[in-house]
Amino acid sequence: MIGSSRTLDADAIQAFVLVADLASFTRAAEALGTSQAAVSLRLKRLEDRLGHRLIERTPRQVRLSARGEAFLPAARDLLLAQERAWQQVEPTVPRRLVLGISDHVAGPELPVLIGRIAAQDPALVIEVRVARSQELIAAYDRGRFDAVIVRNEDGREDGRLLAREVFGWFAAPGFRHRTGEPLRLATMAEPCGVRETAARLLDAAGLPWTEVFVGGGVLAVAAAVSAGLGIAALARRVAPTGAVEVGAAFGLPALPLAEVVLHARPHEPRTEAVLRLVGATFRSAEPA
Repeated sequence: MIGSSRTLDADAIQAFVLVADLASFTRAAEALGTSQAAVSLRLKRLEDRLGHRLIERTPRQVRLSARGEAFLPAARDLLLAQERAWQQVEPTVPRRLVLGISDHVAGPELPVLIGRIAAQDPALVIEVRVARSQELIAAYDRGRFDAVIVRNEDGREDGRLLAREVFGWFAAPGFRHRTGEPLRLATMAEPCGVRETAARLLDAAGLPWTEVFVGGGVLAVAAAVSAGLGIAALARRVAPTGAVEVGAAFGLPALPLAEVVLHARPHEPRTEAVLRLVGATFRSAEPA
């Protein structure tokens, strides 16, 4: 028989995993729907039980200790085993979360986000669609999505602010533009709010431009930038690896910040927890 001294608090383990994944007590608290102080207390309780510090805390950084790195895989296994045990005792009807993410928002954190959702709620069927913000919010209003993460292009106030995204003019290293010549642009196909904003600002500044590439998605536009075809107005999070911001060098108008918001419908508690995790994961990936 295993004595009580060998038991571990599942809530404390979950708090530890979230702090490790999100590298933030604040984001972990957001995902759990509790306070930062409560997360700290849970983690201390776990560290006291194990007799080791799991998280190294500094004013600028939260990172795993060597003991924390070693314990993290086992912590994930414990949470998964608990979930499987509950499924045996209280089988649940399969649930589905239909999530839309704006093409200009979905960045390299998307695989991480999907993995964390699956780990938190293995019984949940995750359906993710990436499209333009305008298309997603219209479909959300028609009831086609449970939740969407979009750029707030219409000034709506019913969404939850996740971040204020920095946009810039990105090009491949060595891209050349001669003053007076039309600026060669790689853009998304219309309708696209980012394209409309970029074109309006260039026209207002009296800067001639021409489209040299039109893509059906940000991935295609990023590929055109990497190939050196032209410049693109992109969020920092989705700019292709190796691309450089050339707005100041070429005298281009500053692009405005974009509000990224989460729209979600009321759900039962388990799905609400997943949506909190979605928001926290997105915030944790926000560039400094």
